[in-house]
Amino acid sequence: MTRAAHNAPYTILVVEDFEDSRFMMRRLLEMCGYKVIEAINGREAIEKAQRESPDLILMDLSLPVIDGLEATRQMRQQPDLQRIPIIAVSAHDVRDFQAEALAAGCDYYIAKPVDFDQLESLLQRLLPPH
Repeated sequence: MTRAAHNAPYTILVVEDFEDSRFMMRRLLEMCGYKVIEAINGREAIEKAQRESPDLILMDLSLPVIDGLEATRQMRQQPDLQRIPIIAVSAHDVRDFQAEALAAGCDYYIAKPVDFDQLESLLQRLLPPH
């Protein structure tokens, strides 16, 4: 049966290396009814995406081990991960970073600090109600 048939919450992979940011994002998303899994670097993000098949990925771009751009490129090369929406999250609010994120395979780009109302609106567009 599909996830919708069970009315299970959508799963969001939050990729963020700063614990405080990860904690805040997880709490806000869980309060909205999402299931949250976490990764602290690009390599872990790829592994968890392969294993967990999240419905959406929030990808910080400045990450240790493998940065968010390279992690996104690698995910987009894998058939099972190609259709998962990836939202780039970055403290760099400049067009160059946005263009680079979209070129790497991110679907959307939001700047830090994250405007949670804007993020929630975007999530509702990308993850329609069950």
